[in-house]
Amino acid sequence: MIIDLKIGKLTHQDLGQIQMYVNYYKRKLMNDGDNPPIGIILCTDKNQSVVKYTLPEDEKHIFASRYRMCLPTVEELENEMNKEYQELIQTQH
Repeated sequence: MIIDLKIGKLTHQDLGQIQMYVNYYKRKLMNDGDNPPIGIILCTDKNQSVVKYTLPEDEKHIFASRYRMCLPTVEELENEMNKEYQELIQTQH
């Protein structure tokens, strides 16, 4: 997995750059039996049109998403962890 963290608006260049990283990994660093690499761009402002028209239509291994500039509170993190834990317990029974 290749993660690129961007501050600011997502650009065509950012998508081209992550595509280059993914291609390089596929050609130079992958071992036999490895799953295909995934490229993830996290940015403060995502333009869906840029994503749609820059990447090939069949591209299934590049993802772009927005992130928040503030961190969750300790209480929010605890609540999320408890929720995930309860779901895990329920799936085991």
